[in-house]
Amino acid sequence: MVLPLEPLGYSVVGIYISMHLMSCQRIRVVRRADGYYAQFCIDVERTEEYIPTGKVIGIDVGLNHFYTDSDGDTVPNPRHLRKSEKALKRAQKRVSRKKKGSSNRKKAINKLGRRHLKVSRQRKDFAIKTALCVVKSSDFIAYEDLQVKNMVKNHKLAKSISDAAWSQFAQWLEYFGKVYGKTVVAVAPQYTSQDCSTCGNSVKKTLSTRTHICSCGTVLDRDHNAALNILAKGLKARAGINLNTVGHTEINAWGQTDLYSLVVTSTGKPTD
Repeated sequence: MVLPLEPLGYSVVGIYISMHLMSCQRIRVVRRADGYYAQFCIDVERTEEYIPTGKVIGIDVGLNHFYTDSDGDTVPNPRHLRKSEKALKRAQKRVSRKKKGSSNRKKAINKLGRRHLKVSRQRKDFAIKTALCVVKSSDFIAYEDLQVKNMVKNHKLAKSISDAAWSQFAQWLEYFGKVYGKTVVAVAPQYTSQDCSTCGNSVKKTLSTRTHICSCGTVLDRDHNAALNILAKGLKARAGINLNTVGHTEINAWGQTDLYSLVVTSTGKPTD
C-alpha cells in the first residue's frame, strides 16, 4: 500500500501505522517527482469470490495490438510513451536551456520528471485494469513467458517493447489469478507464431507477415493463430489436454470444475 505523506499529515499516518502495527512488516518513504510517499508492506492474504465463467483463453501479446486472444478478440496498444513523446521532448529542451544550478532548471527538471511519472502510472493503470478484466472473464488463462530483457536488445523495437510493458501485465495476471482462484499458466513462446494451430505444421514467416496461411486450408491472423497455440500449450502443460486430437479424457483440474467441459464449451473442440 502506498500513501502520499503531505495530504494525509503525519498524525493520520501514525494512526494508520498503530492500527496495523502487528501485521506491518516494512515501511519505506520514497520520493517521486510529485512528492513523498509512504509504502506499507502489510501481511494480508487477499482473496475474492471465485465465480466460474466456463471460458479458457490463450493470450498473444504484440505491438500492433496489445494482445490478441484465442477467440480472435484484440485489445488496442495504448502506446503511452509514443503519445507523450512530443511533450517530453519539449520538457527536455526546457531543461537543457536553463542555467545549471538555477532554481528555474530545478523546476524544469521537476516538470520533466512529472511527465515521465505520468507515463509510468498510465502503463501501470492499463496493465492492472486489462489483467483484471482478463482474469475475471476466464477460468483458465495461458500467456507467453517472454524474455523481455533479451527482446529489448533489438534497438529498432526496444522503445515500443518497453512502452508495451508486457512483463508488468504478466505480473498482474499472475497476481489476480491467485486472488480470484483462477489458473494462469505461462508457456514457452517458441514456435507459437510459426506452427499451425489446426494441423501443427510449421509455416515459416517473417515479422512483416501478418497472415497465417497453411496448406491444410487454415487462414488466420498471425496473432490469432499464435494465441490458439499458446492456449493449446497451456492446456497440455496444465492437464495433458491436446486440442489437436480427437477423443475424450475426463480431467478434473480445479476440484469440482471439469476442465474438459470448459474446453469443449469455450472452443467447441473435443479433446484427448
